Amino acid sequence: MFDITTFSASPFLASTVAVAIAEVGDKTQLLSLLLVARFRNKWAIIGGILLATLLNHGLSSWGGIWLGENMDNWLSGRVADYVLAGSFAVMALWVLIPDKEDDDDDHFAKYGAFIATTLLFFIAEVGDKTQIATVILAAEFQSFFWVTAGTTLGMLIANAPVVIWGQWLMDRLPLDLARRLTAVVFLSLATYTLFSS
Repeated sequence: MFDITTFSASPFLASTVAVAIAEVGDKTQLLSLLLVARFRNKWAIIGGILLATLLNHGLSSWGGIWLGENMDNWLSGRVADYVLAGSFAVMALWVLIPDKEDDDDDHFAKYGAFIATTLLFFIAEVGDKTQIATVILAAEFQSFFWVTAGTTLGMLIANAPVVIWGQWLMDRLPLDLARRLTAVVFLSLATYTLFSS
């Protein structure tokens, strides 16, 4: 039986589920399709996704922990909890908006599948929903390792199948349903934040 308390209390589980579902239909999945069309080495692409996500989400988790530790100094009483809960609620609304494909960057192709993927994924994640979600999750849970591990696993769960099965899989994913489920996950985290203190 699914228990929302266990889900909300686990930084690893909450981070994995939030990012895996949020990534469905995200621009990084579209980027995965472009990379598969350009390069044959699927394992190099997956390795690049892994490294880029570890770097980007590791920095984001570190920033989120710093933010979470200092919010209590800047904000009095339960205001920090309200800010975090509000951030999760805004993420719930944001994930309902479909991403658009960015312009293709041909000049990275000369570096090969692994380096091109690492660079393009790192850049694509800057300011992306999943990066912001990582900051918020780290601020809430104050766990660098588990949030980074969870968001990285979520990114791989969403993107590795696209690399392996490509367009066939993308044509069959229910993007609207995934966006709605992601919104529910973030609203659950907002509720947990408000009522756990």
